[in-house]
Amino acid sequence: MSARLLLALSASLWCSFSALAQERLPEFRIPGKETLTQPLEAMFQRHHSARTNCSLWDAWLPMSTLWPAIGEKPSADDCRDFYRRVYLAREIDPSGYVTMNQHRGHGHPGGWPFPLWEQAGGAGWHFTVQGDPYAEMMKMRKMDAEAAVFVGAEDIKQADQYGMRLTTSGESTSLTLPVRPFDSFVAPFVVIEWSSDKLPEDAAVQLQWRGKADQQFDADRSIDVAKDSGVGEQYGAGLKLSVVPTFTHPNWKGQIEQLRLTWTNGESQRMTIRNIHTATDTRHPITNALYLRGCCDYFGWTHDVDFLQKNIERMRTAIAYGLREFQVQEEGAMLVTWPGHDGRAGFTRTADGNKQLHHGRGVGNNYWDLLPFGHYDCYASMIEYDTLRAMAQLEQTIAAHPEWKITAPVLSGEKLNQIASDLKSRAGERFWDAEKGRFVACIDADGVSHDYGFTFLNLEAIYYDFATPEQAKQILSWVDGERIIEGDTSTGDDIYHWRFAPRATTKRNLDWYCWVWNNPDVLAWGDQVQDGGAVLGFSYHDLMARLRVLGPDNAAARLSEIARWYAEVEAEGGYRAYYAQPGRGSLQGGGTPGGLGLDHEFFESVLVPQVMLYGFLGFQPNSEGFSLNPQLPADWPSLEITRIAAADYVIDVKADPKAIEVGFQQIGSQPLKLRLPEGNWKLATGDAKLDGRTLVIEPSQTLQRIRVERE
Repeated sequence: MSARLLLALSASLWCSFSALAQERLPEFRIPGKETLTQPLEAMFQRHHSARTNCSLWDAWLPMSTLWPAIGEKPSADDCRDFYRRVYLAREIDPSGYVTMNQHRGHGHPGGWPFPLWEQAGGAGWHFTVQGDPYAEMMKMRKMDAEAAVFVGAEDIKQADQYGMRLTTSGESTSLTLPVRPFDSFVAPFVVIEWSSDKLPEDAAVQLQWRGKADQQFDADRSIDVAKDSGVGEQYGAGLKLSVVPTFTHPNWKGQIEQLRLTWTNGESQRMTIRNIHTATDTRHPITNALYLRGCCDYFGWTHDVDFLQKNIERMRTAIAYGLREFQVQEEGAMLVTWPGHDGRAGFTRTADGNKQLHHGRGVGNNYWDLLPFGHYDCYASMIEYDTLRAMAQLEQTIAAHPEWKITAPVLSGEKLNQIASDLKSRAGERFWDAEKGRFVACIDADGVSHDYGFTFLNLEAIYYDFATPEQAKQILSWVDGERIIEGDTSTGDDIYHWRFAPRATTKRNLDWYCWVWNNPDVLAWGDQVQDGGAVLGFSYHDLMARLRVLGPDNAAARLSEIARWYAEVEAEGGYRAYYAQPGRGSLQGGGTPGGLGLDHEFFESVLVPQVMLYGFLGFQPNSEGFSLNPQLPADWPSLEITRIAAADYVIDVKADPKAIEVGFQQIGSQPLKLRLPEGNWKLATGDAKLDGRTLVIEPSQTLQRIRVERE
């Protein structure tokens, strides 16, 4: 398969996105700065209500969509109801792993859809291909049920709509699949999609295998099969998934020739089997952390105690799994030991310059799914650190509210903060390249660190407070082009070649990818998102990092450049029309390859306008209300953001150097507390109580506008 087709495949696996119809949204009001605010509002309008059930976006989309009160009767209920349902129903498998919930692929069904077993050199027996998203692309062929050998089965029928059906007879039934050799390393899991009307709970289900030298199946090469692995239905036909962790068995090694599935019956039953296939381990080690961040954001914005009561034990299961599975406390980092996730590339170059593929190696670990983050994983460690702090704050909030009647956790808020602090200290030292002054992606199983100038990694490190103040300064001096790093492909002003964001990487990468992306050299530098390209949404982390380290004037200058770029794009008809012009770069999205991520599956573009709320206004929700810490550039007289849905209030918030005003479009049912910035404050107008820096707002139909001023 060509590299370009593989890139198109990568693109097609994301969720689709299209801008909604024009709706009334929050406004960003800065007197005299309409050339900034108007393009930013237009960008918000284009991307405002992106949402998905996929865990990959849990840290970005909820924070961007839970607060805007939309419509003539302002409300955030639509997005809030969506994420409430999603998070209460998100599948967590029996081990505690939070599933990905992207569309079904041919990898681990709780993980990312690809790499596919076909790309890994595995094996699959699909009794129907109807509805399979890869049927056409992979030219899949339906397996004839007559090619399998059945014992204890009768009335065997096959149809496109369901696959294969049979009626069992006798005490046990076996299905022996046709011989299809594959290497055990590329098949750490075997996935069985099936259903039964009467399979007993205590039925003994086993998967057996034999190698080339084995004359028969036996108990030494057999593993128990869980009838339901907690991944749920995939095709909506009552079919369940059994995900068999074959890699955990000591005799799953070398060449596998043939598989057999056996089970005990109890009584005659009607069974359906759709497919059986091997799978690479396409799980991501960050799904638990992302899910928890989304849940914490949901509660912060909604104050939905009923949600917390229903979901807190699932959340605690998820945080415990991440700490245990990746040895966070023992290693002081996220150590990913899953098959194919050891941080090494999926191909190497021989002495004569040819490439040797290593199927099953270099599997993706995060959003940047072609890059083999893994083993000692910096990105995963950073995300885990952020989530530990969010969960610590939530547990401390729960402890302060015994009236919620939520049981005490095994890991208290204080303990979670302690683990987070230790993780930051030890991981920050492990992954920091002092010579280059930036973080590396990971350290692989051979002890080799990998660094291609990952701007997204380093800017997020500042955003999550994972970087120390000195590290943050060094990172920004590099990204700003002030500091040249020897060996980088992009330096100086060229780092912002694409204008709307820094290049995702600053050093050409021809060697460090998953095995499925083994011809990166066929694309020019910058024509691939993960190799010198750029993604709009992650400008948010750049802007927030600048606010933290370089101050509001610097961040505003960067935001103004983004606004000018967006105004030019809109004037020429939008993203697709603008980038259709030669020399401007190529867009990825909607199934097409390219170097720039702006629309279609790039949901996270909605992040950029959030800098107005979370950054310049310094708005942060909490369990009792919100806090404010405005950071206004010198030439901004004031900043007002309208239609903020805080709990069940809808408010407008305005800040200037001397005062903060809160206007009310909708009055909530409970008191709302506003924590003011440091300093001495006095209540100038409005019906509220000022207790030091805390403004207590009681529900009242007379509420219109409250103003507090610095003394």
